[in-house]
Amino acid sequence: MSPKRKSVQSRRTFLKNSGCAALASTTLFSSLINMKALASASLDKKDEFGNYKALVCILLSGGADSHNMLIPKGASEYNEYLTTRSNLAIPQSQVLPLNHAPLNGKQFGVHPDMPQIKNLFDSGKLAWISNVGTLIEPITKAEYLSNSVSTPLGLFSHSDQIKHWQTGRPGERSSHGWGGRIADLILSQNDNLSMNVSLSGNNFFQNGETSSVFSIKPTGDFGLNGYGIDNNYNTIRDEAINSILERDYADIYKKTYTNTMKKSLEGNLEMEEALNEVAPFSTQFSDHDLSTQLKMIAKVIGARDTLGFERQTFFVNFTGWDHHDEILESQQEKLPMLDAALAEFMSALEELGVSDDVTTFTISDFGRTLTSNGDGSDHAWGGNAMVMGGSVNGGAIYGDAPSLELDSELMLPRGVLIPTTSSSEYFAELAKWFGVSQSDIHEIFPDLSNFYTGTGYPVGFMNQNP
Repeated sequence: MSPKRKSVQSRRTFLKNSGCAALASTTLFSSLINMKALASASLDKKDEFGNYKALVCILLSGGADSHNMLIPKGASEYNEYLTTRSNLAIPQSQVLPLNHAPLNGKQFGVHPDMPQIKNLFDSGKLAWISNVGTLIEPITKAEYLSNSVSTPLGLFSHSDQIKHWQTGRPGERSSHGWGGRIADLILSQNDNLSMNVSLSGNNFFQNGETSSVFSIKPTGDFGLNGYGIDNNYNTIRDEAINSILERDYADIYKKTYTNTMKKSLEGNLEMEEALNEVAPFSTQFSDHDLSTQLKMIAKVIGARDTLGFERQTFFVNFTGWDHHDEILESQQEKLPMLDAALAEFMSALEELGVSDDVTTFTISDFGRTLTSNGDGSDHAWGGNAMVMGGSVNGGAIYGDAPSLELDSELMLPRGVLIPTTSSSEYFAELAKWFGVSQSDIHEIFPDLSNFYTGTGYPVGFMNQNP
């Protein structure tokens, strides 16, 4: 006989009852924690947007070689690319042409394993940001070589750069991400669930000073493994867990832990209930990890009204992009996954009627060297990123298209490109579309004023009147 799931309502009733009067019985420390949660809930009810928006961050961790994703297609620019990339270059005849207005007089295409991304671009649902990277202030090649201008801490380091892309503060080693800082400002939460939902566990992007990350599994399993499964073993274990949660602890750390556990279990049950109400998609998702994770994000978005959110962020870590060798073979494996997953996700959002309300964007540790190390490329700086959604001014490439000729004015030794668009500008545009005020933008991205002091969108890839 297969195990049965106990009544969700009965478990929620227990958790609510075991947490009642907690505020009255706690010490000053844990009382302040509870009062902060109550204040946040109160502010959330006041600060209603009247619409729904979500940001979906896809981290291509390892440092994706995006110079083989967005590829020069015209004769002269392709020849520069071919000469510099040598054995890493994609044959010109295989590059899929993009239908776009020339960028600095240049035409571009995409890798042959990205046909659906080409279609999304050509249909106006996706844009590229060219040569974007972490910057503290604008910098020239001469300034870099003379060390006369500040550069991001730990430039070319995985651990530092992957953090800077998530925090939006390359001049400091911060543990709070720009998604988390937005959540701190918006204070968008219900009683048990954070607006920041991760399919890849804890991360810097969504971690704020007061806001937290709600982590879920792409399989749809929630909470403690086996909790609420009706069989002899789990019933005995659940009784022991419930006994621990019911106890009134004098130690503030034990009390805080049990209160957090009860809130987490309640949130998991709330999420489980809401997702059970979402109708199956007619869109068929692939069975690899990225598609599975984006399918779960689509389901959570489908439950937005039930969950009571007007703003949400989502985070996915798509690993395996550190290609120091066998780069051509590795990209032939990875790019079809990325290509399929983005197209499937967009299709599901259109089914839900929220394609204009959800913006998906890519980040990575850094770009990679344009020159070959023999069979791959190494850590570098400027690279290319994608933004997808109905509110994106798609079918265009934004930023700059620098020369890929060796020793050009923006190329450092070993084919390292100096970025011409800062990650601060990239993220600030997404944050402004999300609803962050002009005054708060510079608080979240302190380096933005070094690149942009206007009041509109700094890059232009988002529709300001969606």
